[in-house]
Amino acid sequence: MGYGFGSVFQRAGEGDYIEFLAPGIIGMSIIFTAVFSGIEVIWDRQFGFLKEMLAAPIPRHSIMIGRTLGGATVATIQGLIVMLISFVLGFHPASWLAVFPAVLVMFLIALLFTSVGTIIGSLLSDMQGFQLIMNFLVMPLFFLSGALFPLEGLPKALSVITKLDPLSYGIDGLRELLLGVGHYGIFIDIAALSAITFFFLMLGGYFFKRIQI
Repeated sequence: MGYGFGSVFQRAGEGDYIEFLAPGIIGMSIIFTAVFSGIEVIWDRQFGFLKEMLAAPIPRHSIMIGRTLGGATVATIQGLIVMLISFVLGFHPASWLAVFPAVLVMFLIALLFTSVGTIIGSLLSDMQGFQLIMNFLVMPLFFLSGALFPLEGLPKALSVITKLDPLSYGIDGLRELLLGVGHYGIFIDIAALSAITFFFLMLGGYFFKRIQI
């Protein structure tokens, strides 16, 4: 996509499309891995492993947080792999030192959407239903996040929707750090991501405690 739409992007005066696209694709790889980690809850429930975990003498929210941290770590590592591939394909950050705080933003994105996946996995009992909901949830979140297009100059209704999409703050934060350009500002991005992540962690702990075996 970066090579195919690059000439159109340059004619619009927006610069190199590969540079613009790379943070969005990094975010895409993270959100897909993070959200689909929730299917492990259903898998463990069906094979009885979840029952053994819940029988352990520890609070259920501790189990949920441990699972979420594990899923977020895997998603972040996958995002790092995609970032390394983007370097090979021609993406160069404005500052190599900015890669380190960008990894923290990647982990916040992963933590947020792993929590979302855990919530949905706690509420459902079959994998087919999980995959159906994920397709209707993940794709709109990705396409409305500004991963493929700039957030400036959008119609008012679409601009409001993008502000309600938590992934848009993650993608914008990565662009702010890696490219030095952003739409909301890095402090707003970090604050919004942190607040939404905390909310969904608490919500995930609540639904995980109520899970029925």
